[in-house]
Amino acid sequence: MRNLKMILEYDGSAYHGWQRQVNGLTIQQVLEEKIAIMTGETVKVIGSGRTDAGVHALGQVAHFKTAVSLPDIQFLKGINSLLPRDIVVTALQEADPSFHARYDAKSKVYRYQIVHGPVRPVMLRHHVWFVPGPLDVERLREAAFHFIGTHDFTSFCSSHSDAPDHIRTLTDIRIETGRPGPIKIEMEADGFLRHMVRGIVGTLVEVGRGKHPVSDMPAILHAKDRRRGGMTAPPHGLFLKEVKY
Repeated sequence: MRNLKMILEYDGSAYHGWQRQVNGLTIQQVLEEKIAIMTGETVKVIGSGRTDAGVHALGQVAHFKTAVSLPDIQFLKGINSLLPRDIVVTALQEADPSFHARYDAKSKVYRYQIVHGPVRPVMLRHHVWFVPGPLDVERLREAAFHFIGTHDFTSFCSSHSDAPDHIRTLTDIRIETGRPGPIKIEMEADGFLRHMVRGIVGTLVEVGRGKHPVSDMPAILHAKDRRRGGMTAPPHGLFLKEVKY
């Protein structure tokens, strides 16, 4: 059996997230169904992690095993010819038999995009969070500094998280202002909890709008209480940008 590694880009607007579900179309389901058409096999596509409903990817990584001996480039072209227009495999290659997209990942990079101002965007509406009114980006940067390092992120993740612990190491957080494009908040960590990025972004936006002082960040972190954190940012501004191995 060959172990094929894929890098994927997708618009998650029409999907109920990555993981196959009973009552909703997902990215994993579409991939497995299209690969099955091509190979004649029942395959299991393993992703580096789950993305929620409405969340997008620029560099999701996945793998699957097959007995089909097509060259990598033919596999790439064949899969893409079957996939819908909002999912594409950008790279495909045979990996070591032991490679595992989830368990071998060393870190992930997520990007969140925001547009603020008096007028909501139309063309970017599925890919940015529109925040009406002013937003102090320098306050965002000052607040973001407090998240770097190893912390318990309970105050920023979903209360329904099933992770055995909420300790993660955030190695980098960058905030870029794109004029006239969106504000881009990028975070890299050894792992992310459910809704963790969206919880951090929602809290940063509340700081940027003057609802919290920057000095509140350490206390909110140490509280380990989701009720102390800010709102959860909507999913459509979030992208899985890169998975590092």
